[in-house]
Amino acid sequence: MSNQSVQTVSTSNDKFKVALAVVATIAGVVGFFYLKSQNKPALVAAGALVAGLVFAVLLLWTSTTGREFLSFAKESVRETKKVVWPTRKEATQITGIVFAFVVVTAIFLWGTDKVLEFLLYDLVLGWKN
Repeated sequence: MSNQSVQTVSTSNDKFKVALAVVATIAGVVGFFYLKSQNKPALVAAGALVAGLVFAVLLLWTSTTGREFLSFAKESVRETKKVVWPTRKEATQITGIVFAFVVVTAIFLWGTDKVLEFLLYDLVLGWKN
């Protein structure tokens, strides 16, 4: 038995809703910064931002593409919660190992460069520094 995924084709109505949601989001952000520049209370500016975002989410929820995106976002958050994050000690040790490796690599590349410089300039070409 094969599990073939079926891809749905979004209608132009769905595309219009998604475009309108993007416009609502942009309008909320622009409204926030415009009201902030007009020295309006922060609550009013934040309200404009939240209103734009809520309107965009509601529009997305009514479209097939938007519902798929929102379910993907929820699933992503759920998967992120399953990740086993390193402890502070482990993260510090890993970071130290990375820095040590970078230093060793830098010294190796510097040494290789100096050896090649000596071979090419001093021995082959005879250009003494």
